[in-house]
Amino acid sequence: METFFLKGPEGPLFSVYHPAIGQRRTPLGLIYVPPFAEEMNRARRMAALQARRLAELGVGVLLLDPFGTGDSAGEFGDARWETWREDVKAAMAWLATRTDGNVGLWGLRLGALLAANVAAQDPGRISRQLLWQPVLSGDRYLTQFLRLRIAASMDKSTDRESTEDLRARLSEGESIEVAGYELAPALANALTSLRLQSFMERPDVVPSSWLEVSSGEPAALTPASQQLIDKLTQQGRPLVAQAVVGEPFWTIQETTLAPNLLRSTDDILRT
Repeated sequence: METFFLKGPEGPLFSVYHPAIGQRRTPLGLIYVPPFAEEMNRARRMAALQARRLAELGVGVLLLDPFGTGDSAGEFGDARWETWREDVKAAMAWLATRTDGNVGLWGLRLGALLAANVAAQDPGRISRQLLWQPVLSGDRYLTQFLRLRIAASMDKSTDRESTEDLRARLSEGESIEVAGYELAPALANALTSLRLQSFMERPDVVPSSWLEVSSGEPAALTPASQQLIDKLTQQGRPLVAQAVVGEPFWTIQETTLAPNLLRSTDDILRT
């Protein structure tokens, strides 16, 4: 394992590289694009475990902290969607020198949406996508994120806020704090226009694997995901989707694992 700071467009990006091990090396390398805000921290253990497992299967993995997140330069309030896209592209250029240009993107939640956005912009540089529990709509995700602030203030005597109030403040150029994270208007505005469908419907979309965890048995994809997957499959897009039993580890404060997700990802990357 190698830890270092990758040169990003806005500042150094903390990175952890798990090189492919021994004789099992394959041409493929993956860049992990983490989820948003606190989901990133809650998912770190799963990302690290999966990276080590994939390295043992011969897949080199680069874990990336985008600008303004984790141990990278900048504050969260300085983060912009466009900067994060360029951060991923900088990581792609670095990893391409170690994998003969055979680079894939692995994203979780909003990170999966970011990965799909990058892949749609420059499909010729990406060989495959691995999407863990992808966010389908940036606008809907923004609403869910803003509700964290509303929920935290419900037991206080101050005037009740609504998501409409918070969106209005953002549209007027005001940054707001949500769950300890400063959300800039520019980032919030970018999220409102993002839809996974628009990135996945491109005729030159790269082969994609879509994995979700489901707390019920038998495991099932969410209805919204299944609807989009059916549409993409009917259009002939190269997509494989699967649900596995597990817990939504990115939402749980205590470190939580989803072993079935790890095993299914191993199986997909073996092929």
